[in-house]
Amino acid sequence: MFTRVVRLDDEWDVPELVAVRLLERIIDLQARQHIVHLCLTGGDAANHLYERFAALAAGAEVDASRLQLWWGDERFLPSTDPERNSLQAITRLARTVSISSADTHMMAAKDGRKDSHEAAAEYATELGDTTFDITLLGLGADGHIGSIFPRHPSFDPNTTRRVIGVEDSPKAPDERISLTIPMFNRSDEVWFMTTGPTKATAVAGALDGDPDLPASHVHGRRSTWWFLDEAAASGLPPRYVCPF
Repeated sequence: MFTRVVRLDDEWDVPELVAVRLLERIIDLQARQHIVHLCLTGGDAANHLYERFAALAAGAEVDASRLQLWWGDERFLPSTDPERNSLQAITRLARTVSISSADTHMMAAKDGRKDSHEAAAEYATELGDTTFDITLLGLGADGHIGSIFPRHPSFDPNTTRRVIGVEDSPKAPDERISLTIPMFNRSDEVWFMTTGPTKATAVAGALDGDPDLPASHVHGRRSTWWFLDEAAASGLPPRYVCPF
């Protein structure tokens, strides 16, 4: 297992590079295995990544029928709410990537569910023994990942649960669903994608192993990649430079 940091000049260079690399990596994996499991994230940078991926995938040798899409966390909102991470991702990817609904594993919406805990239990059942080939993650300025927040009941590195309902979230909306840290760690590769000066302290703390930050506890079983712009990397020592 290794950790690598990739530093790029501009914030929009990060999702651009990750889109290129993700397409290349999926094609590489599909040459060696039948199904590729991807765990997706939300946010502005991720949405830009999905737009670029969709553009690059047109005409590329990626087989959408051999992709399984999962999500690391979700806002517990009605199914048609445009703020849902999964809806934002799929509306971008579906422009060129024809992934069937059976292979698109969205977390349950608020419609017809009692609460986020019921939705989390449904998703845990759907996950079963799934492991991810690649998990994409953002990073909050407070060091949170998914909907796992520091100094909050959601943060339990040793839980035996795979998916949890999150209440009283420090970040709106109040109710969410999230994979747990042990479930994130059931990934061969974890790719953090982080930009902006407000993330610099959290990036430095996570890479230094600060136990109070959820991000410090998430690692790929084979590799962990940090794709950063210079602003997010500004708190790191010079040794964190990796050509890519």
